[in-house]
Parts: sequence; structure tokens; C-alpha cells
Amino acid sequence: MSEKTLSRMHDLLPQIEGMLTRPSRIAIKAKGRILFIDPADVVTVEAQGNYVLLQRMSGSDLLHESMSTVAEKLQPYGFVRIHRSVLINASFVEEIHPWTTGEYVLRIKGGKEFHVSRTYKKNLHSIAPLWFGTNGFGVD
Repeated sequence: MSEKTLSRMHDLLPQIEGMLTRPSRIAIKAKGRILFIDPADVVTVEAQGNYVLLQRMSGSDLLHESMSTVAEKLQPYGFVRIHRSVLINASFVEEIHPWTTGEYVLRIKGGKEFHVSRTYKKNLHSIAPLWFGTNGFGVD
């Protein structure tokens, strides 16, 4: 096994451990109440000033929280940061398109597209545990 492969496997260990021990739902404080939601229902998280918008299949919730805090807490649930202001639930990703500029466009179920900045393109490999035909993918 190459050193690069071992390094990637080592990086995935905390996620795997988190999946085995994580609770099946999370609590969020929104609109003066506490809601319990399944993180699998959250499609995207987008920064909006000092808030983050949790976009679910059945609606959305605006939370007064930093993007970095939310990214850290949702990472064990399969969320991937693709831009300084966007987290994506990896289970909703359908396609990734490369641009000639070295950036990518990611499309989720339902057709909505998101720009993947060069800073976060390395995170694209964590969208799926197994990749085929990625020699030209360009993400190190």
C-alpha cells in the first residue's frame, strides 16, 4: 500500500469511529425552540453572515453559529466542506464537473450546483470511500 493511501485511510479513521458511535439525530436551536433532526435529512449548510442555513428536504433552519463550528460537528455525519461558505451532505452528491481553472462544480440531487473552491477541492475525495478511474481527477 502506498504512503498516500495509508495517509488517506488514517484520515478516515475518525470519521469511521464517529459513524459507529454517533447519535442518530442532532439537536438544533431554531426560532426559540429545540428541534431534533436526523442529519441524513440535511442536504446543505450555507453561511449567511453570522448565521448558517441548514437546508433540509422538508424546509430550512437558520442558526446563529459559525460555519467552522458546524463543519466540525457535522463532519462525522458525512458532511464535506467544499467552499468557505458551503457544506454538502455527501449522500446527496450526484456529479462533480472539473473546470479548466482547476476548480470544480458539484451537483446535488435535485439539480442544484455549487462551486468548489481550489482551497477545498482536496475534500472531494471524502465524498465517497471508493473511487474508480480517478487518475485524471487532479485532487491530491
